[in-house]
Amino acid sequence: MRIIVFFDLPVVIPRERREYTRFRKFLLEDGYSMLQFSVYTRICNGEDSVRKHMQRLKQNLPPVNGAIRALKVTEKQFENMEILLGSTTAEEELGTNKVDFF
Repeated sequence: MRIIVFFDLPVVIPRERREYTRFRKFLLEDGYSMLQFSVYTRICNGEDSVRKHMQRLKQNLPPVNGAIRALKVTEKQFENMEILLGSTTAEEELGTNKVDFF
C-alpha cells in the first residue's frame, strides 16, 4: 500500500516558509519520496502501517493556512497511474521491489 500526500502551503512570509520547510522535511525524514512538487508518496506495509503514518501526518500538520490531502492506494492502483507528461521517477521504476529493502 502507499500513502500519497498532496499539499499546497503558502510561502509568502518567513513564518509560512519555515512551516512549509518543516513539513517537507518531516515527510522526507518519515520515508516519503517526492513524486512531483508538493506530491509525496510513501510505501506502507499493510493497513496498520498506513494508520500509523496517517496519525504521524496528522501530528505534524503545519499551523498555517493551506491544503493538505492524503490518499491511500494499493500498489496495483499506483502502478496503473498513467503519466500524461514527463517521465517516471526513480522510485516508480523500482516499483514494488522497493519494499524488499525494508
